[in-house]
This record gives sequence, structure tokens and C-alpha cells, in this order.
Amino acid sequence: MEEWIDKANILIEALPYIREFNDKIFVIKYGGHAMIDEGLKNSFAQDIVLMKYVGFHPVVVHGGGPQIGEMLEKVGKTTEFVQGMRVTDEETIDIVEMVLAGKLNKEIVALINKTGGRAVGLSGKDGGLIKAKKLILSDSVSNQEKPPEIIDLGLVGEVEYINTDIIYALIRNQFIPVVAPVGVGKNGETYNINADLVAGKLSGALKAEKLILLTDVEGVKDDKGNLISQMDIEQAKDYIQMGIIKGGMIPKLICCLDALKDGVKKSHIIDGRIKHAVLLEMFTKQGIGTEVYRGEI
Repeated sequence: MEEWIDKANILIEALPYIREFNDKIFVIKYGGHAMIDEGLKNSFAQDIVLMKYVGFHPVVVHGGGPQIGEMLEKVGKTTEFVQGMRVTDEETIDIVEMVLAGKLNKEIVALINKTGGRAVGLSGKDGGLIKAKKLILSDSVSNQEKPPEIIDLGLVGEVEYINTDIIYALIRNQFIPVVAPVGVGKNGETYNINADLVAGKLSGALKAEKLILLTDVEGVKDDKGNLISQMDIEQAKDYIQMGIIKGGMIPKLICCLDALKDGVKKSHIIDGRIKHAVLLEMFTKQGIGTEVYRGEI
């Protein structure tokens, strides 16, 4: 009997969140180990379907870097990275699009549908969803005697405009959009875009309730290695400037800050290696990752 009472208590704990977030949009960036481990893949699909059934509107944006790397290796194509981004020529972009918008996107859609949802797969090309432009990088070495060197990453893009019409149309008809981070340029060219950036821009364009980034770490940590469960925009900026937050966490945190500036209420960086990570962050008081918010709460 105690076991059943515990289950009832879990449902009661979730009730305020179900009431608060009913009919709200959530953008979830799905990537890392959660896309590889079979158990985690299934638990993610269950989380997304449950969110939909209790009245939320999840929108999934997925990555696929490791899977792209595997396919490039199979065809004998070498990969070069600059500042953590894959240099993408015309041959590579064909493989990127095949893996992201084809294989992975449809696998995720099929898994969500198998779990009881109604998912629809999209790339940025569908309905003009993601208009992109070429991403321009410069070297980080400052030299007053000469301008910074421009780094050409090929067909790597950044989001210029999000057309939300197709997403809203799917949400109105109770579908779950699953978006591959491939954008289209003004001349119809295909661009490979970082999935975190797409999720951040999409959440801002939709004025989502939350942006949730699944990662392969616990969340944002302080200089002693302790998890920071909550921080506001100013604290996040200070921690970056002070060097407390470093490396690959910086672009993820900046993505969260940009989303908040664009109208998203809260951003979350959570550990996708934990089963049902999305539900644990959404429906429990403690949460499991780092919540980033605008100001005082």
C-alpha cells in the first residue's frame, strides 16, 4: 500500500506544474548520450508524449554530431573542426542533411509515434521554417596592427529568421514538431546550424515558456565543481566574465541568455544521461539541472 501512496504523492507534486504550464510551449533540444542509449531514447520519447497528453506543447530540436561523424568516416571523408564547429563543404552538407533531416529525424518521429504521440518531422527547409545565412567566424587573437582573420567554415550557418507558422499549425492540430537543424539560404543553399542555436532562436520566436537543453553533464557548475541549480542573467554573465564557467558550457549558457532576451520565460540546462530527465526537471521542486531566469523570482 505504501508504494501506491508514494505514487499518488508523486502525481500530487506534479499537479501545480500541470496546471501552471497547461497550453504552454516548451522547446527541448535533444542530443548527446540521450540520443544514443536505447533506454534513454525510450524514456525521452515517453517524457515528450506525457507532456503532450497533460496539455503541454513540446517542440523538439535534435542534434546529431556523432552520427554525422560516423557516416563521414564510413564514406572516407575527413572532418575538420574550428572553434568546435564542423567545416562543411558541399559534399559534407549532403551527408549532414541526409543524417539529420533523413535518418535521425525520422527515427525520433517514429519512436515518439510508437510511444503514443503524433510527431511530425521537419527540417528548416520545410515551409521556410529556418532562413539562414553564412556564419562568419574570426580568430580570437587580437592584433592592433592587422584586422582579425576571417575563418571560412563553408556551409555552416546561423539563424536569420524563423517562420513559426508551420509550428503553430502543427501545435493547433495536436502534433509534436521534431525539427532537424538544417536551414536554407536566400539562394536555396543548405546550411548546417548548431542545434543549440536553432533551439534557442526557435524558443524565442515562439515565445516559449521554457527552453530545455539536454547535455552530457549535470548542468552549470561553480568554481568548486558544485551544481548551480539556479542563476539569473546577471549572475550568468558574471560567472562567464570571471572564468568560473568555461569551455563548451559557455555557448550553451549564451544560447539560454539569448532565448530569455527574446521572450522565453526560463531556460534549463539538464543532464540527458538521466532517465526521464525532462519530467524530473519539469515536475519536481528540486529539478535536476541548472535553471536560468531573467531576474528575481
